[in-house]
Amino acid sequence: MGEQKRRFLDYALHGSLRTPLNSSVTATFIGTETVFVGDIRGNGRFVVAGEVQGDGELEGDLILSVTGRWHGNIHAHQAIVAGKIVGGLNVEDKLEIGHTAVIRGRVSARTIAIAKGAIVDGEIEITSGTPIVQFEEKRNDRR
Repeated sequence: MGEQKRRFLDYALHGSLRTPLNSSVTATFIGTETVFVGDIRGNGRFVVAGEVQGDGELEGDLILSVTGRWHGNIHAHQAIVAGKIVGGLNVEDKLEIGHTAVIRGRVSARTIAIAKGAIVDGEIEITSGTPIVQFEEKRNDRR
């Protein structure tokens, strides 16, 4: 594994959007071949590469990978979305929507950055009043 990819993996595993790299925060993973049916509630970081069918009350951060699918309403502190959501997404702080993301439902966050190519089919609300930031995705899809 190359050093650059290793740093990204360390960030995703330990680095949270708001937690230092040396933190002892444990991530909850839902792998690519996993389908979780039911509501999820909890603290910490949630990394979803598989499928969730149910609502999420996440007191921490959500990372929805390119292969991740979520059918239900989600509430999280911060989020990075590269996969597909069918349902609402309410983020207390920062939301980043990658160019591979497809969101069908209402989106609400304090700040939102959307990559060119992302699809959001629903109402978007920015609770801070700041404009949506659009960006060109520079990251490689093969993380």
